[in-house]
Order: sequence, then C-alpha cells, then structure tokens
Amino acid sequence: MYPVSRSLLSIALAALLCSAAGLATTASAKQLSYAMGQPPGSISAKIGEDYAKAVKDYTNGELTVKVYPLALLNFAETSAGVRDGIADIGYLLAPYFPAEYPHSNMISEASMLLTLMGDEIHGKEGMAYMGAVSEFTFFHCPECNKEFAKQNQVYTGSTGSSPYILQCTQPVTNLEQLQGKRLRVGASNWSRWAKALGATPITMSANEMHEALSQGVVDCIVLSVPEITNFGLMDTVSDITRVVPGGIFAGTAVTNINRDTWQGLTDDERAALLHAAAITSAATPWVYHQRQEEILDQVKANGGTIHQPSEQLVEKTRAFVRDDMKTIASYYEDKYGVQDGAEMLATFRPILDKWVKLVQDVNSRQELIDLYWKEIYSKVDPTTHGM
Repeated sequence: MYPVSRSLLSIALAALLCSAAGLATTASAKQLSYAMGQPPGSISAKIGEDYAKAVKDYTNGELTVKVYPLALLNFAETSAGVRDGIADIGYLLAPYFPAEYPHSNMISEASMLLTLMGDEIHGKEGMAYMGAVSEFTFFHCPECNKEFAKQNQVYTGSTGSSPYILQCTQPVTNLEQLQGKRLRVGASNWSRWAKALGATPITMSANEMHEALSQGVVDCIVLSVPEITNFGLMDTVSDITRVVPGGIFAGTAVTNINRDTWQGLTDDERAALLHAAAITSAATPWVYHQRQEEILDQVKANGGTIHQPSEQLVEKTRAFVRDDMKTIASYYEDKYGVQDGAEMLATFRPILDKWVKLVQDVNSRQELIDLYWKEIYSKVDPTTHGM
C-alpha cells in the first residue's frame, strides 16, 4: 500500500497522545494506547472498546487501554508506529507490508482455499479461517513470530472478515464484463486473481477507497460487505456480485503490541491481554458474518443491485484457486525469500480442516470467543511468549 501523507500538526498530535499514554503508565494504573486505522463508529472500533473493557476487567483496573480509531496512526503508518512506540498496540494489516511479514502474509493469502470447500463452511468462513490462522501463528510458525519481533512487535492474535466479493460502480457479473476493470485489492492473492482473469489490480489504502470509487479511479473494490458502512461507501457502490473472488481478509494482526511495552508488563498483565485478544479475534468475523445480509438489504434499499456471478466466472475462479495453491509457495520464495512455504501450507491445511468442524456448532458471538479462548489463547504462555 502507498503511505498516506501527514501534516506536521498531525504528527505532533500523535507524539503528544503517545506521551500522554506514557505518562499514564507511571501512575498506579498503566494505560496503553491502541491505534487503529478504522474510523470511529466502525465495527472494529466498537470491538476495540470491548477489548479495552476486558483488559480493565481482567486486571481489576490495574491496566487500561485507550482506543484511538483513525486518530493516532492510519493503516499505512501502523507497522512503524507500533515498532517505534507511537502506539503501544496496533491494528496491523500485514499485507500492507509484504516485505516485512512474508510468512504471515502467505498464510493469510491462502484464504481463497475457502472457495473450494463445501457448503458446510458457508456463513462461517471467517470464523473458521481466523481460528486456524491464530492457532497456526502462535504454535506452528516461529518464522511469523520472528518477523513481528524484528519489527519490535509481539503477536497476540489475528482476526478477519466475511468473504471478499466484488463491489462496483457498474455490473460485473461475468468474465466479459471483468475484462480490463480496475479493481482495488487489499492483498496479492486477489491481485493475482484479477490479473489471471483479465482485470487490472490497483493497490491503495483502504482510507482512499471512497474517493477512488467516486472519481472513477477504480471500477470495483474487492472487499467484505460490512466495510461498506465502515468506510462510508454506500453512496458509491451500486452493484455487488456475490461469491467471487472469495476468500477473506485474514492478514489483520489485530492487537500487535510494542515489544518493549509487552516486556515491561507483569505475567498477569500479559495474560490479561491475551485473554482479551480472544475477543477481538473472534468478535470481528462473527459480527461481519451477521451483518452481511443486513447491509446488502441496505444497498438494495439505496438503489443498488445484488448479482450472482455467471457459472463461467465461478469456475474460472475455482480453477485459479487450485492453481494458486500450487504456486503460492514458489511465489513467496521467489519474491520474498520464504524457503519453507510448501511445508507451512501442508501444516496449515489440517488445522483449517479442524476449525471448519469446530465452528459448526457455534451459534453466538460469546460461544466463538469461548472457543477461541479454550482452543488457542489459554494455551499461550505469557511468561515466555514475546519475551
């Protein structure tokens, strides 16, 4: 992604906010700053407040978190901002930084595997995939954790979306209509899909999508449906095509923590942050899936049209995914030096299959949070992780 320019005033404000957060840690109760590029009122901002409340509850008020939605760091600034301590915690979109997090990004980009699975996963794609990604990253990917440590960060969990589909300013429902269309994509798997099927991928920050659509810079965005309201896109999106390209955005290290901050906490405080991270990890895919149909109805009420893709477009997409699963490891080896990509994917696939089964009986947000806690976060040792 391209960094978003900032004024000197905003940089000074960020430094002031960070300084204020640092002063708070010298008092009896420590306060951590949590920066996210999502705007105020968004799903992620609300879940961030749930995370903050949980941290306070789990530590009896000894540790608190202040959430800064789109006020301290934007998406393009989060990696360096958390690394340098501008924020203690960051909502890191790892695909924005492909060279810094190649192992993590390779696993997140394999999410189009979901398009090859049966109907049992429909409506729970994000819940299964993010359980698998978090478990894999904590316990089976030392390379992923080394990448975060190199950026002075500690990984405390991932979250993701409902399926990514075409959201356009005109109908794009078949292979012919897709030819030459400019698609804003958020990760290289969708970029490869676009190129393979004749479209042109465009990379830009999520914060730039509204302007790009309204000015005709892009014809479509590849995005999950709830982001329409999160980013104020209701007046720019007129045609949505279900199913394609599929997959989810799985590259959000939702509560990455500055390593110096993490190591300055007590074991109990680190345990509380991990416990709270089960909320941010689980709640996002749950809410995204629950809101999808509601927002599609709003799009229709606003004059938009919801389309089904042609069978040819679906089959071409599935064929791409099958081929891409064979080539993604070599792509990451050639481009980013990932040496063990094939082995990583082979380890990851049975974990994903397990999570497809685990989420089948989940019927509430709290059940998903409890499942994530039981199967993943409760098993992370706060005395050694990130230390």
